Amino acid sequence: MNLLVIVGRGGTGKTSFVALTAKYFIEAGATPILLVDADPDQNLGEMVGVDLHAAGKKTISELLVETFLEEGGTTVGVPPTKRIESRIWSHGLYEGVDFDFIALGTKWIEGCYCLPNAALKGALESLTKNYRYVLIDSPAGLEHLNRRITSRVDDIFDVVDPSKKSFDHVERAYRIAVEVKISFKNFYVVGGFRFPEALEDQAKSLVRFKFLGKIAYDENVEKHVLAGESLLNLPINSPAYVSVKRIMNAAGHPC
Repeated sequence: MNLLVIVGRGGTGKTSFVALTAKYFIEAGATPILLVDADPDQNLGEMVGVDLHAAGKKTISELLVETFLEEGGTTVGVPPTKRIESRIWSHGLYEGVDFDFIALGTKWIEGCYCLPNAALKGALESLTKNYRYVLIDSPAGLEHLNRRITSRVDDIFDVVDPSKKSFDHVERAYRIAVEVKISFKNFYVVGGFRFPEALEDQAKSLVRFKFLGKIAYDENVEKHVLAGESLLNLPINSPAYVSVKRIMNAAGHPC
């Protein structure tokens, strides 16, 4: 099993990168795949053509509300994350032809994401062994790393835009991953759609991690996102898709 985590500041194109990476593995037959939307904005489902509610599935946060608030379940005794684990598998996991999908959802109560994150972590520990690839779309910023939803990762990809804040994010993300003792093999940097090709060489000198290249701008991606269409339906000669194939090969995932 290969677990890939995609991080980055908001608006860099990380969710599109996750969707196009999923397309790459699907086209190559590198399945089964699990896609995890850990971002409260919940954009990944739309980008891969998944409507949880239409499929009769719920986010982890919704299942927590249903179990412990609406149905009056207690959080005393057996840990709530253990109590809800079977419900996540049966009512939260979308099982598709080419991939499975699970989403964290928005906050279940006023306050932090502690319980939903713990529930997701428990579910992932049980689920991931069944997949060849697990792709996690993280929240903007560094919440995913701070909350240590996963403790063992193969590759971390930080998607950047052409700004100092974005490059500062790279250093912070690496430092936090080390500090909270996330075990990872590789830390990569990827230029987002808005990253100019002319700055690629400069980017390589600005970061101490391997810069894999940039995601090519593709107006078809914008059209699909605007129309709410799955990026998995992009043609295989899509510039964005071709660039992601090149990036994944550079990361050691040739298919």
